[in-house]
Amino acid sequence: MSHDPMRPRGRPAHTPGITVLAYTPNGKHVITAGSNSAVRIYNVGDDGEPKTLDEGFLDGYVAIGATNDEFIVGTEDGQVWPYDIKSGKMGDQLVRSALPLRDLAVSPDQQWVAVASDELTVKLVKIDNQLQIKYLREQTTGSKHVTFDPKGRYMAVSAIDGILYIYSLAEEEPQLLRKLDGVIQKLEPSAEATSAAVWHPDGTAFAVAESTREIAIYSVSDWKKEKLFTGGHTGDITAVSWASNGSLLVSTGADGQVVLWESRTQQVLRRFEFANVINFAWHPGHRNTASFTNSDGELFIYDNFVPKEHEAQLQKPLQAAPIYPGPLGELSNNAQRTLTDRSRDAVKRAARAGSLDSLDDILGQDEDMEDFVEDDDGAGYFEGTNQHGKRPNGHLDDLDGPASKRMNSGAVQPKAHPPIQPGSTPWAGSRRYLCLNLTGAVWTVDQETHHTVTVEFFDQELHRNYHFTDPYQYDKACINENGTLFSNDPSDGPATIFYRPHETWTTRADWRIQLPEGESVRAMALSESYVVAVTSKDYVRVYTLFGTPFRLYRQKSQAVTCVAWRDYIMTIGNGPIASDGRHTTLQYTLENVKRDEVCQNEDVVALPSGAQLQSVFFSDTGDPCIYDSTGVLLVLQHWRTSGQARWVPLLDTKQLARLAGGRKEEHYWPVAVAHDKFHCIILKGGDKNPYFPRPLLSEFDFQVPISSSAANNPDESKEEADSRKASSKLEETFVRSSLLLSLFRDLLSSTNAPASQRSEMARKELEIDKTLLQMLAIECRDGEERGMKALEIVKMMTDRNGKMVEAAAKVAERYDRGVLEDKIRDLAERRATGLDDDDDELA
Repeated sequence: MSHDPMRPRGRPAHTPGITVLAYTPNGKHVITAGSNSAVRIYNVGDDGEPKTLDEGFLDGYVAIGATNDEFIVGTEDGQVWPYDIKSGKMGDQLVRSALPLRDLAVSPDQQWVAVASDELTVKLVKIDNQLQIKYLREQTTGSKHVTFDPKGRYMAVSAIDGILYIYSLAEEEPQLLRKLDGVIQKLEPSAEATSAAVWHPDGTAFAVAESTREIAIYSVSDWKKEKLFTGGHTGDITAVSWASNGSLLVSTGADGQVVLWESRTQQVLRRFEFANVINFAWHPGHRNTASFTNSDGELFIYDNFVPKEHEAQLQKPLQAAPIYPGPLGELSNNAQRTLTDRSRDAVKRAARAGSLDSLDDILGQDEDMEDFVEDDDGAGYFEGTNQHGKRPNGHLDDLDGPASKRMNSGAVQPKAHPPIQPGSTPWAGSRRYLCLNLTGAVWTVDQETHHTVTVEFFDQELHRNYHFTDPYQYDKACINENGTLFSNDPSDGPATIFYRPHETWTTRADWRIQLPEGESVRAMALSESYVVAVTSKDYVRVYTLFGTPFRLYRQKSQAVTCVAWRDYIMTIGNGPIASDGRHTTLQYTLENVKRDEVCQNEDVVALPSGAQLQSVFFSDTGDPCIYDSTGVLLVLQHWRTSGQARWVPLLDTKQLARLAGGRKEEHYWPVAVAHDKFHCIILKGGDKNPYFPRPLLSEFDFQVPISSSAANNPDESKEEADSRKASSKLEETFVRSSLLLSLFRDLLSSTNAPASQRSEMARKELEIDKTLLQMLAIECRDGEERGMKALEIVKMMTDRNGKMVEAAAKVAERYDRGVLEDKIRDLAERRATGLDDDDDELA
């Protein structure tokens, strides 16, 4: 081996034996622990002596994890202790196992620590409350490793019998998701070789060392082996670690080799000779530094670890896991355009800018430009990119030129809204949801030659789950309490609609219909009475639940989607150009197909400029709702009366209290509106669609965006601020309750309402009057000068028997508002005699 002047020297940190290390997530410290019961804290970038802590445990440390403020160590005799990094003070013991401890891991949110030991149970302990413990109980032997995925959704437990257990952490109690046999090797608990599942930073895959001394990559989407890193080691692999952006991987082995791999190609970039390395960690940032320890008790901090010719890899944004064909970044929003697409865009930009470059100058360099485009040389071509590796479009000219020029051009085509199938998601690896609602979920798995479809119900006492092999490769589905509807659009044959009821009293009741050649399904819907499909020819096709064609007509606008509830169907299509000149408006039609009556005809879907429709559905009481890309949920009020419909916001998710102060980054995937709540799936970070396994549903109360009660006025006192917030809350309650009462009245007016529903309406009216009474109390308390608004509030009461108005007079009397009390009693007398409220009283 030739002498390398950059090669670091080992720092004697501990006595020979197990030596573990961890970086703090902010990258400021690297901490080591070992068999001599000492802990050393090194400052990254500082060559000075480390801070040393020695508690004198008889058994040495065998595991370590760190947050930004403290580190957690585990001893061989099963004790787990936290230490404050700054002061070095030991905290209260977190947990203890009766048998030897083998590994621990800190969750990505730095709230929990998982502990693996020779016991059959893995413990998950809350760091700031050691009384809060969760248990992972499915193992039949002790565990050697535990690892969290980067988003905290899964935990992998490597058991010593060679079985890898994957748990979902989405529920309150961890649930076993997969039991993978043959993925990892069987190891003795004290073996230096590793069997840990090491998660890729994007969370879609993990790497494991195999007994063949190869490293396998498994996809989370289907838990199958996708790629292999081969030819790296001739001895057992002792550690595997991804760079923080996933572009590089390092493995260490008992053969004395530290191997640097390129993730995208699975090729060896460089080998380093270091004996007995047992733990390895990359610096958590983009810094070109790595640290590792060996069984001689030494720590190596290797600056400029990645050779200069490959250092640019560390500066790239987060890269996709190497489980898909094509370039490394080819995954969802990380997808890189092909060179042809990039060149075509370059031609357009050059033409707009009046460039004199010829087409040959732009297009004739495909082979030479490929490395340039991917920025492998680190020359800064990726500067200014966002977190997905995309360059923002702020530096580009408008695609259609200045507005003054667009006005003179007739060639501009408005952007039409793409078709959407409510409740479905794009492909995530080889899986996607075809439908997800309050009844259940339908998902499909691409098996290359065919698909497999699973139908899962939330209420499994009512219906049993089932799955089947799908040679038709269905790409759309709907599910309700009666049955499941499927459709496909094959490239080599007619489109098919297939309906399968959940229960029948005959031998067979499912049916399949093929559409005419050249016609495909854009969206479909299923109600308690009908099947509806809107097609590429803008036809609206309506069938009964037994497959009998019932209605067929052509939609007036280009079909986008449809939904159904009982006898009502709602179709949405692209209408005229919007006011911005760049998009089309969306128009909807609502009709009762049984009575052949149109309720609303080609009315406008209320979307802000540039916003997209994310989902549309009927509520459980039959009111149409939409959810748009700005995070607003709206309901269609008075839709049964022609010309009276209007879209009213029920909830603006960006105004939720849980998002105040920018503490969380999360999105909400709409599922349904039911029981006066918005049901959705909470997606963390950059996720935009539900993941696998199926996440839990969450629900939010409606909150009409009336005002911001969180804003503080520095000139008002605490009492004034409290009064303003209380008043704002009551005003929102009043508007929301009035809206829901209006929807309920419309429902009752169109049906034969039973006595129970009429009583429910009376109860809703009473609740509104109670809210107005509380608003009145605040106005009376805040001063006589607010008496006019107080009287206005009393006039809003729907009470006709006089009880609530009498209560309002007593409120005015309690706060000694004599003039207001007299006016309220005059109002009560006028109502008692059947006269209308005198609006002049406000003057």
